[in-house]
Amino acid sequence: METANTHYTRTPRTESLKWVDRMTHLMDNQFRMPGTNWRFGLDPILGLFPVVGDLASFSVSAMLILTMARHGASGKMVTLMLLNVALDALFGSIPILGNIFDFAFKANERNVRMLRAHYEEGKYQGSGKKIIMGVIVGIIVIGILLLWALWELLAFAFQLVQGWL
Repeated sequence: METANTHYTRTPRTESLKWVDRMTHLMDNQFRMPGTNWRFGLDPILGLFPVVGDLASFSVSAMLILTMARHGASGKMVTLMLLNVALDALFGSIPILGNIFDFAFKANERNVRMLRAHYEEGKYQGSGKKIIMGVIVGIIVIGILLLWALWELLAFAFQLVQGWL
């Protein structure tokens, strides 16, 4: 594997990473809105096809992450990239609003920018364990809040029904 020396790390220059750049451009920036500098790619277009389009977009993003992981992305880096793709998939699956989100968020482009910062500036080094634990704690807290809200809603409905009887 050929490398180029940078200030912080050695940046791999392989066909796989060139493929990552090409696919990221295709998915997030291939087209330009006429009369503007606003760019978009296939990701929001695929999102117009419920389920199938979202799965196709997610699959491409997953392949990009796997390729970047094979070329030296740290655990923290991979975890952050997975969070970007998960957010894109989660919000992108919401009808209409998800399509608008897909035009703006560009998870693949964010991931490639983070990868460059990882290689060239030494950012995002280390393990992703703290991030994963934070996400797990966040999911647990949200789950508890949702259960509490459901309990309160059921208690309110029960009182409402008792008032009618």
